[in-house]
Amino acid sequence: MKDRQHLFNLIIIGDEILHGSRVDKHFSFFKNLLETRGLKLNQVQYLPDDFDLLVTQLRRSFSDGLPTFVTGGIGATPDDHTRQAAAAALGVPLVRHPEAAENIDGVTLGRGEPLGSPEHEQRLKMADFPEGADIVPNEFNNIAAFSVCGHYFFPGFPVMAHPMAQWVLETYYADRFNRVESGFRSVYVFGQPESRLTPLMEYVEQAYPGVRSYSLPTVARTADDGSHVHPHIDFGIKAEGEACALLDTAWADVVRRLKDLGAELKDSV
Repeated sequence: MKDRQHLFNLIIIGDEILHGSRVDKHFSFFKNLLETRGLKLNQVQYLPDDFDLLVTQLRRSFSDGLPTFVTGGIGATPDDHTRQAAAAALGVPLVRHPEAAENIDGVTLGRGEPLGSPEHEQRLKMADFPEGADIVPNEFNNIAAFSVCGHYFFPGFPVMAHPMAQWVLETYYADRFNRVESGFRSVYVFGQPESRLTPLMEYVEQAYPGVRSYSLPTVARTADDGSHVHPHIDFGIKAEGEACALLDTAWADVVRRLKDLGAELKDSV
């Protein structure tokens, strides 16, 4: 069975990202956050602020069993549905978390507002989490996010979400850092169509169990500096865990077979 201990999912929620009024800054951050710790993104979803769709997708995600970061939609305005959808997906009610509510009391008092004000009552809705949830601290403004069933729900704002994600990893998953070895070998291949490389890819994956191949073609174009980019293929192999021991042998075999095909090779690094 494939080792899944180093895999994480990411769900990015927000009409503003899907419609282009905000540029997504989460994907690249989470990818780097995980990879620098020997962890890996398993899949990424972009979802709108649609309650029914969120319930469906969160229900599927909860059943998947992988730790998952979720950004966006946990505010208290009418277009925020993530808290409610998470509760519905789990079949539990929203309940007010006492510590999160106490933090919000402090935020309100710090602004010089009374605890009975309409603004405070609206703000308190952000302490309503699915029953059984734990808080995720928010150092930016002390309005907590929450976690439940291995899912970590953050605000959509990167300035809040990104430090919270780092806290989650350091707090709950430090024992998984750098546990699974991974590696790859690659080369630029010129003068060969991808169709001619496909049998080699199939051969590698059959001859070296656990080693996977990849092929990323680049079409001819003019670069920004005016130079001509010739068509080529970024061709390589990759492996995780015990299969990494096969990489050097497999790669020597691959390079020899590429040369036998008459391919022109150039280092990709």
